[in-house]
Amino acid sequence: MPAIWQRHPRFVCLTIVVVCALFFTLNSSFSEISSLVVLDDPGLPDRLARSGRIYDKVLRDRKQLIKKFGPTPSDIDLFPPNQSPWPAYTVWDFFPAAYNCPHELVRTGALGDGGKWVCGLSRVVHKRDCVVYSVGINTESSFEAEVLTSTKYCKVWGFDYSVKGFGRQISLSQSNRVFFKPYLLGKDDKHGPTDNPKAYTLRSVMEENGHSYIDILKVDIEGWEFDALTAFIQPYLDSDTPLPFGQLQLEIHLWKDSKHSFARFLEWWEMLEAAGLRPFMTEPNMVYVNYNKGLSSELAECSFLNIKGENIFTHDPRPLGAS
Repeated sequence: MPAIWQRHPRFVCLTIVVVCALFFTLNSSFSEISSLVVLDDPGLPDRLARSGRIYDKVLRDRKQLIKKFGPTPSDIDLFPPNQSPWPAYTVWDFFPAAYNCPHELVRTGALGDGGKWVCGLSRVVHKRDCVVYSVGINTESSFEAEVLTSTKYCKVWGFDYSVKGFGRQISLSQSNRVFFKPYLLGKDDKHGPTDNPKAYTLRSVMEENGHSYIDILKVDIEGWEFDALTAFIQPYLDSDTPLPFGQLQLEIHLWKDSKHSFARFLEWWEMLEAAGLRPFMTEPNMVYVNYNKGLSSELAECSFLNIKGENIFTHDPRPLGAS
C-alpha cells in the first residue's frame, strides 16, 4: 500500500505548512514577550511610588467631582438620562484607570471581545510556579491561549458552568497546561448533590486546587462579580495579609436594575482600593453598546494591579537563600 504522502501529497504538504506556521506563530509570540524580561529592575520601586502619587491625585479629584455633580454620591446617576445638563458624565468618568503600569502593557488575546490588558506579562515568562485563573470562559479562550504561548511554565485553571471546556483557541500542544471545571464562582459554597450549577467561592476553588496564590486572575461572570469578589476580599480588609493574587482582569457589568447605584458602586470600588487594587487600564465594552443600538456602556473591562505584598509584578524575586 502506498504511503500517505504518496496517496495524498497535497494534504501532506498543506499539513506541514500549517504545522510550521503554527510553530512559528507560537514561537514568535513567546520570543516577543521573553525579550522584555527584566527581573532585576532597580528602577521599579521609584516607578511604583510615582504611580502611587499620580493615583492619589485622582482620588482627590474624584472627591471634588462627586461634590460638584452630587453633592453626595446618592445624588449621582450611573448613566444620566438624555435630558441631563451637559456634561452628562457616566460612572466611568469618576473611576479612571490612572495607576501607571510599571512594566510593559500588553493586550493579551483577541482584539475586541475576549482580550485583556496585562501589566508585565514578561514577569511570569520564566516563573516556574505561575498560576492563572480564568473564571468565565464561554467559548472564547484567546486570552488564555496567548498567556500560554507567551510564557514557559504558566498553567491555566478555567471555570465556567455554562460550557464543557475551553474554546477552540487552546491548541492540543497546550492541553497539558490547562485544567477545567464546570463551576460557578459565587459568594457562597453550594455544591451539594442536588445543586446545579455547583457554586464555589474563590477560596474554596483555591483550596481544592492546592493553591495559595494566583499570579493572574481573570473574572468575567456576567454581574456575579460584585457578590463573589466582595465575599472573597472583605476578610482581607481587617488583616495585614495581602490579597493572594498579583493582578485582576475584570469585566464589570453595571446592568440597569434596582440593585445598582452610583453610591453602591463607589463603596464597592473603594473596597477594591482599600485591599490594594489599582486600575491600570479600562476599556468600555463598545461591542455591547453597538449591539444595544447606542444605549449606555454598562460593561467595561478593568485591569487592576495589586500593590500590597510582594508579588512578582511589584517586587523583584528574592535571590535563592534570601530570607
